[in-house]
Amino acid sequence: MTDTPRFYWGTATAAYQIEGAWLEGGKGLSIWDAFAHTPGKVEAGHTGDTACDHYHRFAADIALMQQLGVNAYRFSIAWPRIFPQGRGAVNAEGVAFYNRLIDGLIAAGITPFVTLYHWDLPLSLQLEQDGWLNRQTAEDFAAYARFCFRAFGDRVQHWITFNESWCTAVLGYGTGYFAPGRSSPDEPYIAGHNLLIAHGLAVEAFRKGGFSGQIGLASNCDWREPLTDTPEDKAAAQRSLEFFYGWFTDPVVLGDYPAVMRERLGARLPHFSPEDQARLKGSVDFLGLNHYTTHFASATPPSAHAIAPEDGNGGMAADQGVYLSADPSWRRTAMGWFVVPWGFRKMLNWVHKRYPNLPIYVTENGCANPLSEEENSQCDQFRVAFLQAYLAALLDAKQLDQVPVQGYFCWSLLDNFEWAYGYSKRFGLVHCDFASGERRPKQSFYFYQQHIRDHHEPD
Repeated sequence: MTDTPRFYWGTATAAYQIEGAWLEGGKGLSIWDAFAHTPGKVEAGHTGDTACDHYHRFAADIALMQQLGVNAYRFSIAWPRIFPQGRGAVNAEGVAFYNRLIDGLIAAGITPFVTLYHWDLPLSLQLEQDGWLNRQTAEDFAAYARFCFRAFGDRVQHWITFNESWCTAVLGYGTGYFAPGRSSPDEPYIAGHNLLIAHGLAVEAFRKGGFSGQIGLASNCDWREPLTDTPEDKAAAQRSLEFFYGWFTDPVVLGDYPAVMRERLGARLPHFSPEDQARLKGSVDFLGLNHYTTHFASATPPSAHAIAPEDGNGGMAADQGVYLSADPSWRRTAMGWFVVPWGFRKMLNWVHKRYPNLPIYVTENGCANPLSEEENSQCDQFRVAFLQAYLAALLDAKQLDQVPVQGYFCWSLLDNFEWAYGYSKRFGLVHCDFASGERRPKQSFYFYQQHIRDHHEPD
């Protein structure tokens, strides 16, 4: 199987958010299993125990994707479903499940894009060795990745090592908002460092193992628009982007962290050994971008319309020296995120300018509809308008600006478990009744279906 230069229109999901079957099929516990079962950590006490029951209903979900007309599907493998203890004995039932899923996708003409880590670290590795604060977890991840390459690499040609390492580091180890729920000003940089080392070790295993296909990284970033044309605000916006997307992308492309991070953080930012630096530099075949919103950025507090993000600008406001604000006319999603399509186009251009020789996949983009569940169940006009505007911005970046975008994955196929928000936020093109498991395509499903038909590129 060889890669073709087609454009991929797809959807994306994550294992913990949709699979359920948390104690079935030999699966071990993850940090999110523990976190969600801890009182007060997730809205309304929700858990991913059942979620969308995708573990039992994946065949029906593949049929929905066929109906939608996507030619690609991005999903994650649950590490504790393969290695219940994070290492050691392999769980054959977990391997069999992903074989069935991958085979079903290929039979349906849908290309699998596999994410190896979407936040569900095996709980044993957190308890035994402090998770991503320990380099040993990076070594364990590389062994898990190597197994997946061998087990599924005959059919999977597109691999993503990590999803949104910024969230793992900052929300998991900085603010405590996500699992494992730690709060520290310095631990995000240690965790982020080990996540990068894990990526480098996994890519080394992929390339030295002679596996075919592409391997990359999916990092999230909101666009930062300078509040004014002053040099100070322009520098603040650039600094914020480098602390956000550059943090995890500069090392895998250029071999080290952005210079501005080194300057501002000093000894708080770890250094790569020569061996790790050599592994990291040039360790991606493509870049993934997860993009949802835009803010203004300034070097001093804005005089009006200032906002204070719930996480305090990622818990790193002082580290960055950046203030965020917004235009009061911007519409907001149910997450409180601003709808700014031109920021998406600018973000794509920024990525291409900074890393000019790499293709880009939009590995996530979408919105939670700001309506009641009844209104949102099918007639999700807000999401239709969002997708219409953001897809237009994507095509402008691709066709007019010549940004080498090779795929777009809408988040998400199904309404699902939205982490600390539980089931209160719905991102799906398909409505999921979490009590019965019933799926019903929404209006946005049919909009995206028609968009794919209108923009299909022959193989």
